[in-house]
Amino acid sequence: MIELRGVSKTVDSGGSPLTILHPLDLTIPAGRTLAIVGPSGSGKSTLLGLMAGLDAPSTGEIVIDGTTITTLGEDALARLRGRLIGFVFQFFHLMPSLTAFENVLVPMELAGVRDAHARATRLLHEVGLDARVHHYPSQLSGGEQQRVALARALANEPKVLLADEPTGNLDSANGQHVVDLLLDVNRARGTTLVLVTHDRELAARADVQIVMRDGRVVERIEREDGRAALVGAGTSAHPGEGR
Repeated sequence: MIELRGVSKTVDSGGSPLTILHPLDLTIPAGRTLAIVGPSGSGKSTLLGLMAGLDAPSTGEIVIDGTTITTLGEDALARLRGRLIGFVFQFFHLMPSLTAFENVLVPMELAGVRDAHARATRLLHEVGLDARVHHYPSQLSGGEQQRVALARALANEPKVLLADEPTGNLDSANGQHVVDLLLDVNRARGTTLVLVTHDRELAARADVQIVMRDGRVVERIEREDGRAALVGAGTSAHPGEGR
C-alpha cells in the first residue's frame, strides 16, 4: 500500500544544508497499522507529510496504492489525496462557521458524492456524535471536535488514514476514545493507518512501531502477538539500523 525507497529530506538552513530525514526504505502493507514515535525534531511529522504528498522528498520515491506520487504534479497529487488519503491532525482544523454535520459533508459535496447527506449522518453516528450533529466547533469539547475531524477524514472512504498527534490536545480519556475509534476503523474497514505520536502506550497498540531520532529510524518494535506490519523499515545509508 505504501512504499518508500531511499526517501530523504534536506532543507537549506542559513545557507547550509540540514538533513531532516536521512535516506529511508519503508514498506507498509495494506490494512496494517504503523506508529511513528520519537522526540520533537526527530523527523516524524516530516515523514508523515512526505507519505501524504504534502511535501516532496529530496531523494527517493514514494509509492501509494501502486502510484508513484513523487512523479505527480500538484493537481494530480490533490486528486490522489482526495481519493486515497484521509487526514487527522492534532489541532482538528474544523471550519468554525460550519456545524459538525456540515464539516463532514463538505468534502463529499466537493467530490460529488450522491448520498452525501446520509453518509455524513452515518459517519457522525459511528463516532458517537448523534446528539451533536448541529453544534458548531466552539460548542464541542476537544474530544468531540477530534471525532468530527475523524468522521470528516473518512468522508471519501480513504484507503489510507494518516494521523499526526491525534491525541496531542486531548486528556487521557478522550485520547483513549479517539485511539479506539482509529483502530476500529482499521479493523472494520481495512484502512491502512499511520500515526505519529509521542505516546508510547498508544504506539504499542499498532502492529509495528518505528522509533525515530535525528532523522533516522533507530528501532523497530513489533506487537507481541506477532502481527507483522512492515517489511524493510530501515535507513538506507545504514542498512542495519532500524531493523
